[in-house]
Amino acid sequence: MLLENRLAFITGGGRGIGRAIALAFAAEGASIVVAARTRAEIDKVASEVVNQFGVESLAVECDVANAESVLSAFSDLKEKFGRGPDIVVNNAGIAETALFVNTDEALWECHLNINLGGTFRCTHAGLPEMIERGWGRIINIASIAGKTGAPYVSAYAASKHGVLGLTRSLALEVAAQGITVNAICPGYVETEMTSRGIENIVEKTGKSADEALKMLERMSPQNRLVTPEEVAALAVLLASEDGRGINGQAINVDGGTVLF
Repeated sequence: MLLENRLAFITGGGRGIGRAIALAFAAEGASIVVAARTRAEIDKVASEVVNQFGVESLAVECDVANAESVLSAFSDLKEKFGRGPDIVVNNAGIAETALFVNTDEALWECHLNINLGGTFRCTHAGLPEMIERGWGRIINIASIAGKTGAPYVSAYAASKHGVLGLTRSLALEVAAQGITVNAICPGYVETEMTSRGIENIVEKTGKSADEALKMLERMSPQNRLVTPEEVAALAVLLASEDGRGINGQAINVDGGTVLF
């Protein structure tokens, strides 16, 4: 198995992409720490991991926007496993839409604090032991919005551009220490976040939910949404020894929507 004896810490692990990555990693033999704010969701995923794949799992409540919460989550996982994670997946995020002129300080700070700040905090907590061991993987779930702009998502796009800057800079710092740092940039994915986006389109344009969905699908040359499992499959590669030569990259999973 590709990830046997590895320990993975996955934020936003209670649903969507985070859940898919937790299950995909567990299928490859990794022990899983599922981190998010909603206790019922992370407990469910942790149980799925144990029941389906027989690996160790831990559910920890974690608000990535709060430094004390992040440190507490890492303390809990070290208490159970006796060490820090080999793999950190920074998946927790927020995506709200607003015209730039209607984007206030609170909305701006919220996106930066969760999407970029959360990536910083969890990476900062997990990296020192990776350096000591001479092996580690940081996988940041960014977005194609981190590569190109779009109307109504200036705060979100700015935060994801920041994630890519952090990814590239850190990758160069730790490249000689057995650690890789990469980002995955999904397009629209079949998740709750996209469902909320569809609801927002319906509310603001009067389109039906089906029309809104088809509009998002047409943004991809493949005329479909990406599945969480497709993102998870790439995460498995990046986390494994097979992916050790991939470093400092921002890889799109979007059907060809963005070609750089």
